[in-house]
Amino acid sequence: MKLSHALAALIIAWFAVFGRIQAVTLEVNQGNSTCIKAELTASFSITYNTSNSTRTVQVSLPDSATVDAGSSSCGTDGNAPWLVAVFGPGHALGLSFSTNGSLYSVANLSLQYNLSDTSIFPEANSSDVVTVVSSSVGIWAPINTTYRCLSPATFGVGGVTVTFSNMRLEAYMPGNDLSPTESVCMADQASTTAPPTTTTTSATTTVTPAPTPPGTPERGMYSVNNTNGTACLLAQMGLQLNVSYFSQSQNKTVQELVNVTPNLTSSSGSCEASSATLILTEGRTTTLNFTFTLNSTSNKYHLSALTLLANWSDMTAPLSASNTSLNYLRSTKGRSYMCNTEQTLAVVPNFSLNTFRLQVQPFEVTTNQFATAEECQMDQDQMLIPIIVGAALAGLVLIVLIAYLIGRKRSHAGYQTI
Repeated sequence: MKLSHALAALIIAWFAVFGRIQAVTLEVNQGNSTCIKAELTASFSITYNTSNSTRTVQVSLPDSATVDAGSSSCGTDGNAPWLVAVFGPGHALGLSFSTNGSLYSVANLSLQYNLSDTSIFPEANSSDVVTVVSSSVGIWAPINTTYRCLSPATFGVGGVTVTFSNMRLEAYMPGNDLSPTESVCMADQASTTAPPTTTTTSATTTVTPAPTPPGTPERGMYSVNNTNGTACLLAQMGLQLNVSYFSQSQNKTVQELVNVTPNLTSSSGSCEASSATLILTEGRTTTLNFTFTLNSTSNKYHLSALTLLANWSDMTAPLSASNTSLNYLRSTKGRSYMCNTEQTLAVVPNFSLNTFRLQVQPFEVTTNQFATAEECQMDQDQMLIPIIVGAALAGLVLIVLIAYLIGRKRSHAGYQTI
């Protein structure tokens, strides 16, 4: 896996230097200053319907793509900064940004494509203009630094696959050019960082020890409110981060278990008809973003995306870990999901989240309280164990009692009355 990352990064870098792959340069300006600048290549895998089947096409962001001045913005008057690149007849790629003062990130990634463009979508059975959006894609960096990722990075956006490569990007820019200070994505770090090794001698083998467990995390209560001040999302849980990253002090990849501290963590987010987002921020170093999606047909919801942004003191570069194709914490609209048993939510190879005594409800919260809970399978199994053991013991007692009565009856039958 690391070899493939390395080859991909080297190939992309080689092409970028010799001009075989042309990155598109896009800028959003306000007056004489630049607030957003991006250099990137992008491709889109889109599946569409024809009269009797489905087809999948590969579309690249062309060199002729331009910034839409009407839709793009530096984010004045409280609006989010937007970079919107338009190409062809009705196609557009959009990136919106947000910041917490020390970090900036891509808050939303959107793609608009026009099915009436027969040069890309031949024999499409629709002429609609389709827009798909994804949040929390895991592209972020500290303010006044450039996000750099030469390696291909693929994101699922509403059934469309978007792949970026050869990317250099900065928002909230203080100057008109990209910062020389770069925040390098994990894929590029993996391609240039030697894997951890074990030292072998004639007598002993030294292996990096496993992380010392920090103990069970404290359970915190978090909520997201509507504009009227009432809660629209509730969550109560203990959280533990299981993260691998390259340590600056140890000069190697280390694995850490880190508990989220509720009294140092603030919650925010948003609630929509079919999606809800919970953002947990601990200081200026750790941000967790949970996205829940509701299926309006089945009235079932689940945790569909989880993103970790971490900028800890021992990291050589900030860590961004994200997965937008999850299927955890499944429950029914109008009910809460509960799991007291510890469970591990695998996100990406270098990040998983351990939850403890979890209860969450992202839709139809009333009176600021959890609705009736649907318990996870692990809790149900744990409840069954004492029932099964009790039933087995009761059965054993009954067998012993029956055997005793039969034995006693036989012993009485051996005597005759005088």
